[in-house]
This record gives sequence, structure tokens and C-alpha cells, in this order.
Amino acid sequence: MRITVGHTPDADDAFMFYGMLSGKVPSPGFEIDQVVEDIEGLNRRARDCELDVTAVSVHACAYIPGYTVLRSGGSFGLGYGPLVVARAAIDVRSLSSCRVAIPGRLTSAFLLLQLIIGRFDHVEMNFDRVPEAIRSGAVDAGLVIHEAQITHQQEGLTSILDVGEWWDGATGGLPVPLGINVMKTGLGDDSIRRFDQSLRESIRYGLEHSDDAVKYAMRYGRGNPEPLIDKFVKMYVNPTTVDMGDAGEASIRRMFEMARERGLVPDFDLRIAGP
Repeated sequence: MRITVGHTPDADDAFMFYGMLSGKVPSPGFEIDQVVEDIEGLNRRARDCELDVTAVSVHACAYIPGYTVLRSGGSFGLGYGPLVVARAAIDVRSLSSCRVAIPGRLTSAFLLLQLIIGRFDHVEMNFDRVPEAIRSGAVDAGLVIHEAQITHQQEGLTSILDVGEWWDGATGGLPVPLGINVMKTGLGDDSIRRFDQSLRESIRYGLEHSDDAVKYAMRYGRGNPEPLIDKFVKMYVNPTTVDMGDAGEASIRRMFEMARERGLVPDFDLRIAGP
């Protein structure tokens, strides 16, 4: 079966797919056409059901009924997550009246911040433009994802709120649901199970050959040094990435339960692959 597989140009995604896309880990029954695109672009393509398998933000699941969530390949924060940053300290209680840059309306970071402060004035832009928009004064604050969670201080910015830390406290320690992989439901349960297992083995291979997998991921390092990429990868490729388990599934369902209560997402049927 020839399938299209989308992932982001981010080091953690590359690390996960290293085994599979390098041929180190077989994916029996599948011939893969790789598609690399920013997460919000993949979210939009999933809404149009363009790709057979793709990384998406968990938030996007509310708008992509044709897909099943895979149990492997998820990006979950463990007590940490996206940050709201600004040029100087801002009281969190005043954020709802600020102009805030966000990395996409379908990102989980955006939904999580709305759970904290409610609806707010936001400006959507590519994630890598957010720090400069803050520094220039185009926005009051910004929601940063990817490596900027680590590098924002080097760019002269101050952390105002750790969205993942808030989630950890609000849910009693559930992992922070950020990104997952999905597969077209119409491809059938057997194909979904087999691809899920192949991706799981690819992630395990990466973890067992971490040095090689990080070097592979450096092609998506955006000019950052290898130690920083290694740190970022280890933040978001963790045990819940191999298999989300009960805690990962509970965190996804909890986020949507909270979002529905606040009218932030429509009613929909969430389909998650079986163990």
C-alpha cells in the first residue's frame, strides 16, 4: 500500500520517524511518500483529508472526522509545555486584554491558552515569527512552541506563563496533550494497527540509537546547536511518545471535555486506535 505520511520540519518529529524513513525499521506493507510541512499547514491539510497519515495538533482532532488517532508518535509535555512570553513581566490576569501572537488557530497551544484565560485578542502567524513580533512591539505577548521554549531568554524575552505547568496542576499531573499522529479511518483497522506498530518501533529505534537519531534530526534544527536540539527532543520524545497509554488518552479526552464546556470546540466523535 502506497501512503502519504506528513510530519513537521521539527527535530522531535524527525527523531520519531528516523528509524522508519531511513530504512532502519521496516514498515511492512507500506510504501511511504514523505511530506514535510509546518504543523498548522498539516492541520489544514488534515481538515481536507489530503494525507493518509499525518502529524496534527491534538486541537485539530475536533475538525478532522475522517481520521483515527494513533497511539504512537504523540508529543506530550510532562509538567511543561508552550510558553507565553513578552518583553517584560505581565500579570497573567491581564493577558486576556493583551494582543497575543499565536502559532495557529488549530494548535493545541492556542486551545490550552484559551482554557486558561478565555477568548483573547490574537494574531495568527508562523511560529518562527512570534519572537520578533514581540520584540518589535507588534504584539504585547506571544505563545511560543518548539525550540523557542528553550531559547526565548537568549532573545531577550521573559516567560509569563507556562501553559504545560498550568495543565499539570489543573489535571492532577496528566501529560500535556500537544501533537499526535493520525491515519485515515477508511484505510481500515488492520492498516492502522500495522502502521501504528511500525511507528512505535521507529520511535523505539530512535531512543535506542539516540546519537544517530539526533544527528538525523539536525537537518531540521533551524540552525540551533546540537546540544539544544538534543534537549528539545528529549523533552518531547518520552514514554508517552512510544505509546500514549491510559494517561495520554485521558489527557486528550480531558482537554476536549474542558473545551466543550467552554464552547471552544464543536461536539465530535474522537476516535483513538485500540491498544
